[in-house]
Amino acid sequence: MQAIVASLAGTVFKILVKPGDAVKAGDTVVILESMKMEIPVEADASGVVQEVPHREGDFVNEGDPLVIVS
Repeated sequence: MQAIVASLAGTVFKILVKPGDAVKAGDTVVILESMKMEIPVEADASGVVQEVPHREGDFVNEGDPLVIVS
């Protein structure tokens, strides 16, 4: 399993995947909001989403897992 992590601290603005979804490397999986900017977070590898540990509106720190893929 591999975690797609937050590249910076911010709020989870939009979650674009759910468990069971197939993702490819480069797909946007989450959009973070920080300092009124929307920052897309992309998958680094292809796989199937196993878990999305946060909800929209949650605050996350840099390095926190956003999506677990296997």
